[in-house]
Amino acid sequence: MSATRSALYGLAGLLGFGVLLELVPRLGLISRDYAPPTTDILGTLAEQLGRGDFWVAVLDTLRTWLLGLVIAVALGVVLGVLIGSVPVVRAATASTIEFLRPIPSVALIPLVIVLQGPTVEATVIIVVYAAFWQVLLQVLAGVADVDPVANDTARSYRLGRLDRIRFLVWPTALPYAVTGVRLAATVALILTITGELVMGSPGLGQEIANARSSGAVPQMYALVVVTGLFGVGANVATRTAERRVLAWHPSMRLESRVPA
Repeated sequence: MSATRSALYGLAGLLGFGVLLELVPRLGLISRDYAPPTTDILGTLAEQLGRGDFWVAVLDTLRTWLLGLVIAVALGVVLGVLIGSVPVVRAATASTIEFLRPIPSVALIPLVIVLQGPTVEATVIIVVYAAFWQVLLQVLAGVADVDPVANDTARSYRLGRLDRIRFLVWPTALPYAVTGVRLAATVALILTITGELVMGSPGLGQEIANARSSGAVPQMYALVVVTGLFGVGANVATRTAERRVLAWHPSMRLESRVPA
């Protein structure tokens, strides 16, 4: 299926969902006090676009999200390669990773609030913790997927550890790392909004909480729509980056040859 046709199908589905949300409250199936029609939400969104504090909140969310994501990716890639390249270290850390990984990031919010207070730094910590595991596990899987024959060949040619990482480990792990970044971007966005919503740090999440507490339901839904657009934008951006970074990879060449 071509990218254009896929985008049209996605747009049609989105429009259909918007029509459904328009009809349900107008037909009285759900009270407009809890679920306003789509036109009311879009009208409120248009009003928000003209407000300076709205754009300040958008920039706050973008800054927190990107900062947490960059830190998580850097830590995940570096530690993933280092841990995965040394079998003894991989074996020694496996149980610790499996213990820490399932802990929900939101469960750490009370501890982070005690340590940092309701600040941007506290939200960044939560974002980094959640997104880090997405990258680390993917990189570990990529390092473990290195061809044993190629590994033995590199040793027979007496390649140093850094050269093996550069010419053997990293090309194998890169597709996994890119997948980890794509997953981490979505997780980081979710935790950014959650942190702002729960802890009250500046951003769209805080604005959603304020709109909810003041009874401004259309404004609350309009802000939720903005966070959804952020998610779509993050997915499109990471998919585009993935295709460019992995243009040499067989999976990308095969995908480009799939007929519409």
